Amino acid sequence: MTNSIEETLHNDVLFVTGTNTTENHPVIGTFMKRAVKNGAKLIVADPRRIELAEFADVFLQINPGTNVAMLNGMMHYIIKHDLYDHEYIEERTENFEHTKAIVEKFTTEEAALICGVAVEDLELAARIYAEGDKASIYYAMGMTQHSQGTDHVKATANLAMMCGNVGKESGGVNPLRGQNNVQGACDMGALPNVYPGYQKVIDPKSKEKFEKIWHVDNLSQKNGLTIPKIMDGAYDGSVRMIYVMGENPMVSDPDLNHIEEALDRLEFLVVQDIFLSETAQKADVVLPAACFAEKEGTFTNTERRIQRVRKAVEAPGEAKADWVIFDELMKRLGYHSSMLSPEEIMTEITAVTPQYAGIDYKRIESRGLQWPCTDKQHPGTPYLHKDKFAKGIGTFHPVTYIAPAENADTEYPLTLTTGRVLYHYHTRTMTDKTEALNEIVGKSYIEISPGKALDLNISDGERVKVSSRRGCIEVLAKITDIVSDHVVFIPFHFAEGAANRLTNAALDPITDIPEYKVCAVKVEKL
Repeated sequence: MTNSIEETLHNDVLFVTGTNTTENHPVIGTFMKRAVKNGAKLIVADPRRIELAEFADVFLQINPGTNVAMLNGMMHYIIKHDLYDHEYIEERTENFEHTKAIVEKFTTEEAALICGVAVEDLELAARIYAEGDKASIYYAMGMTQHSQGTDHVKATANLAMMCGNVGKESGGVNPLRGQNNVQGACDMGALPNVYPGYQKVIDPKSKEKFEKIWHVDNLSQKNGLTIPKIMDGAYDGSVRMIYVMGENPMVSDPDLNHIEEALDRLEFLVVQDIFLSETAQKADVVLPAACFAEKEGTFTNTERRIQRVRKAVEAPGEAKADWVIFDELMKRLGYHSSMLSPEEIMTEITAVTPQYAGIDYKRIESRGLQWPCTDKQHPGTPYLHKDKFAKGIGTFHPVTYIAPAENADTEYPLTLTTGRVLYHYHTRTMTDKTEALNEIVGKSYIEISPGKALDLNISDGERVKVSSRRGCIEVLAKITDIVSDHVVFIPFHFAEGAANRLTNAALDPITDIPEYKVCAVKVEKL
């Protein structure tokens, strides 16, 4: 997030798109509701009529995968009516004219047709956002999990810069992270192309820096593989061994039939986890890990806040903290580190990661600090890009609408989108153990509109077959008017009736993120 969660309370305008915030980030969802109660205007764009839509001044029930069309249509209206921030663009950005030329040709009428919304609603959303003094965009994986997800994110940045909303308090572009420490994991280099602090693997200076600190002389300057490419490698034999830590690809990855065969072809699979997940059941070796309450350390949350985690109870059986498992494994492989505690690991982190340089356990004893925190006197950074962008000048990246990789047709006439529900976390590795949650939502289901259910002669609660070009599942039908007649929704949490048996593994060409949010399916009465 460029801005802080608390700043949400002071937004004049909230533009919420591609995030079912009250279910997926319920704490932030309460901040949004309080902001609306305080007088903020709310724009919501989503293929489903989510809870926040009931609080919205404008709700755009867009077709899945049409985010760029929506955003470019809004920018067309803003330019046409001269609602953009000329001074901000002139002083702080570059390449605006190229973006302007693209969106001027793309009318709100064309955008509304692609998105499946009323022109008047799209134009009202554009005016509300442009006229807000403190307008913030919030999005999640409904924006990113597409074959053109990078373009979706670029378009949000274009809109925010066009209206001068980046680098100000209670403004910005705020992606809501999907898990509690995704931000921290990325900060620490859990990506295939960077070291900690987003220092590039291909940069010779970064290589030299980390070789010196880690006392090695053979670090690779080649980018690693993304998860989809790793799985493809397992399938074709170029990847022979995978080490999975705290992840459950046998439920969470797209096109699960392909994933299952890929994992079965491995020579060796190691899974490090707190429970015996569906993936762990396939492993040659399972390393039992301690959960959050059984270890010391830090998490870095979605607003870049580095926070202490303290051990409350002893880990059961042979379970160990993740860092201890790694340390013992490294010793067996011939590398002897001098790390004796999480606090010592944090000391190394601050030495190699510029954004964390001012962090130590004493400073975050009672309240976390937000990076960048560049020295021990630095107070942390509530919002980014104040006065100027971190890179100096903000760059507009013109993008055009490209349709999803797979669209509904006569054979598969419905568009499936996937997501989460309030009562379960990720692949239910943990929440499946909670009887009360399973009483509320214990089985996979598909949301179908009343009109479509009538066409298919399907009753609420009956079991139906859902098929795509990649596989088929049986789930319960849930008839609801929060989806349109041509869109269906399945939560991805469940191993039985797994939505990802159906989803498309088409990848964004820049990030390799799969297109979880759009695929063509058919629903049949059993």
